[in-house]
Amino acid sequence: MAGAICLGLSVLLTACGGGEEKPAEKTNGMEKLSAAEIEKKARNAAEAADSVRLSGSIVSKGQTYRLEMRLKRGGGIGEVSTKGGDTFQLLRVKKDLYLKANSEFWAHQEQEEDSAEPSKADMTAAAKLEGMYVKVPDGDPAYEQLSGFTEMQVMLDGLLVMDGDRETGERGEVGTARTIEVLAADGKGGTIDVALKGKPYPLRLERGGDTGTVELDDWNKGFTVRAPKKEQIVDYGKSISAGG
Repeated sequence: MAGAICLGLSVLLTACGGGEEKPAEKTNGMEKLSAAEIEKKARNAAEAADSVRLSGSIVSKGQTYRLEMRLKRGGGIGEVSTKGGDTFQLLRVKKDLYLKANSEFWAHQEQEEDSAEPSKADMTAAAKLEGMYVKVPDGDPAYEQLSGFTEMQVMLDGLLVMDGDRETGERGEVGTARTIEVLAADGKGGTIDVALKGKPYPLRLERGGDTGTVELDDWNKGFTVRAPKKEQIVDYGKSISAGG
């Protein structure tokens, strides 16, 4: 009888003692490399990519920014929010940078520094900019700061910075993708989660000193950036601040 039971279960089990272990899913071999080698390959993969989607928070010069950006070599598009409550959209097509925001944002930019609330004139001027794309002149003090959010290489260079001795961490997941960690100074100097399947792209970056965590996906998935229509563009010759 025992033999018959065993035979009857053979469709589900390979032997009476139980099933065989599921073969380990193939990886790209990153788990076999040293931490330094994994980091180098992740950097190389990122530098060779043409586009990426970036989401998360970073701290820069004491200001916290929440980013939802799609970046490519020739431009970028997305939304930036500050801890102070300002939210604005950025669009860069080659060297041309556009900023789009609601009237509350523009009223904040227009008001006098020592004013508690925007004046009626400020609100009237700001209302005219609602829904419009304000072109930021490349000589404007804000151009360098704002355009940096849309420049793929600038963002990657700033994010892929770790400080301290490297070591390999645990395996994990970012979304549905399996990853392996590279830690600097036991994580205090930053952590990179690198893909274990396909190209070894960095999929999550935890910056050292609690200065932000960012996820990166849609590597090399192209998208189009186009300049707004002429009737949607406003030339704005004053200094534009990112808010605070």
